[in-house]
Amino acid sequence: MNFYELAKSRYSVRKFKPEHVSQEELDIILKAGHVAPTGCNFQAFRVLVINSDEGAKKLPLCTDSHFHAPTALLVCYHKKECWYRKKYDGAPCGVLDATIVGTHLMLQAHEIGVGSTWVMSFDPEALRREYQIPEELEPTVLLVMGYPAEDAAPAPQHDTFRPLEELVSYETF
Repeated sequence: MNFYELAKSRYSVRKFKPEHVSQEELDIILKAGHVAPTGCNFQAFRVLVINSDEGAKKLPLCTDSHFHAPTALLVCYHKKECWYRKKYDGAPCGVLDATIVGTHLMLQAHEIGVGSTWVMSFDPEALRREYQIPEELEPTVLLVMGYPAEDAAPAPQHDTFRPLEELVSYETF
């Protein structure tokens, strides 16, 4: 499958089988995140692997969008280690870094048959409390994941896209 086909076929899985993702498959997924580009290659991201019954039971305390996933990956960035756009406005690159890492994780998971949903609706303080995340790490990307249930299917609007011409413009001189 080429990249476009992979990206187009991936969907937010909201029904999972109860078993945790295997360590072998987690290793493959995590390697894809490891090679993600980051600002100045500082690699200030950290990934918390939530892959136990006890860990999965804490997800509903942090988000309503857990979909009873047996596994999750939480990508954080280290506030003191990430690159900052100091010359201009001081913006941290950490959110972008974590987002790129999350995208690599999500697409790699899909390629090997592990479904995921990117969850933005979460309580960062609840994640900190439940998973003992230190203050210097900023929870940024939550991917709930697992093996898709037999009846898992894309949401009805999955294949609905605005015309590309509305979303892309070219510079004109």
